[in-house]
Amino acid sequence: MNYHTLLLALFLMASQFLHAQRLQPKREFRGAWIQCVNNQFNGLGRDRMQQTLLYQLDELQKTGINAILFQVRAEGDALYQSSLEPWSRYLTGQQGLAPDPYWDPLAWMVEQCHQRGMEIHAWINPYRAKTAGTTSLASHHYAVRHPERCFQYGRLMIFDPGIPENRAYICHVACDILRRYDVDGLHIDDYFYPYPEAGVPIPDDATYARYGQGMDRGDWRRSNVNAFIRDLHDSIRSVKPWVKFGVSPFGIYRNQQNDRNGSATRGLQNYDDLYADILLWIRQGWIDYNIPQIYWEIGHKAADYETLIRWWSTHATGRPLYIGQDVERTVKYADTRNPQQHQVFQKYDLQRTLPGIQGSCQWYAKACVDNPQNYTTVLRQQYHPYPALQPEAPWLDHKAPGKVRNVKPVWTEDGYILFWRAPRARKELDRAIQYVIYRFAKGEQIDIEDPSHIVAITRQTFLRLPYVQGQTEYTYVVTALDRLQNESKGAKKKVKL
Repeated sequence: MNYHTLLLALFLMASQFLHAQRLQPKREFRGAWIQCVNNQFNGLGRDRMQQTLLYQLDELQKTGINAILFQVRAEGDALYQSSLEPWSRYLTGQQGLAPDPYWDPLAWMVEQCHQRGMEIHAWINPYRAKTAGTTSLASHHYAVRHPERCFQYGRLMIFDPGIPENRAYICHVACDILRRYDVDGLHIDDYFYPYPEAGVPIPDDATYARYGQGMDRGDWRRSNVNAFIRDLHDSIRSVKPWVKFGVSPFGIYRNQQNDRNGSATRGLQNYDDLYADILLWIRQGWIDYNIPQIYWEIGHKAADYETLIRWWSTHATGRPLYIGQDVERTVKYADTRNPQQHQVFQKYDLQRTLPGIQGSCQWYAKACVDNPQNYTTVLRQQYHPYPALQPEAPWLDHKAPGKVRNVKPVWTEDGYILFWRAPRARKELDRAIQYVIYRFAKGEQIDIEDPSHIVAITRQTFLRLPYVQGQTEYTYVVTALDRLQNESKGAKKKVKL
């Protein structure tokens, strides 16, 4: 690299850093998917699996991740204690076999995520009854008890979406999770009707004959999925109205060749091939967030990332829109503006500047933790240098909690501690769940919209202060967050450190 080229590269890096610093949002969804279907937990046992998850959670926390989407139901099974479905083979190696020594991964993950100020969303696959690698099902598996309600498709077994009893059962499973676990969200992925295999028709003739009522077959299938999404939304609201319901659909809604309002792409489609009408769900308010899986590179001939992110930004912002980012594919391809670097800069600049996009989710957590080609380092230094609150959800609740009370620094045997008391609350949605602590130097303007002043987001009602010699004055501001991260007014306290 010659001198002028080196100067240009340094200038571009400095410009990107300053550009990123100017675009730091105070609120942003920063998620990561932790999946079980890649067999990462098989054979680990309790202690090693907990060590693996602890390492991932700690590294993700350092990266600014504030939401974990944890896969707890992959094939009508459970990575949690359930009286409805068998223990998952992805946990113990054999479906129906309880972990030994016994533990409940979902309960444990709720505790660990909340300790780190992260939301946890229970991620279920609603329709898949058996994955390709599963050779046997437990005797009390739903597909064994009700084989007439499922169909075989290729090497998969699917809960028939056209059968009303299946919709009711899946909602029952979801509500069981919500009643027993303090999760912040309920998440479903991109599997609705099965991904099509060439020459393999969906075997739902009998179901269509019984329930189709003369509808076009495609419209009927979409109506079945629509009814399920509506029912699941209503079920969640009836149990815990603060739990957010989200979906991560395949990255293409429709191609322009089938719909003039579709994207300029040529690929499989949610609407036509999976029978998932995501835009309808957004318009009806049936989902609380949407994470399209835009996993391709910028410049992909059939499904260009930039084309798709712009399409989703234009058409799908009636509910919070987050972008599903593929870590490994992002680092595989060069930035079209600067071939000396991969596409993380280009993708995040689009994500941060296009209207309606309020965050992203990393596919997948381990890939993010592994930091290929410094992908995670870039997030930490340029795009997630400060903590972020979750985007607001005013259609669920918009009332902020009251101010924290009795903010006071106290010397203890553990050091100089800032204590406060929770605000009073009359109902669950008003209750303070977390606290944001800001710090300002003497003479600095108090601006709690600037995330660079956030010291911590915590569930504790105290914070250890970095006391040095007691000569430097700071103003600390403490605010309360409720379950939907509505933020209270700040309570101020001057301290000398």
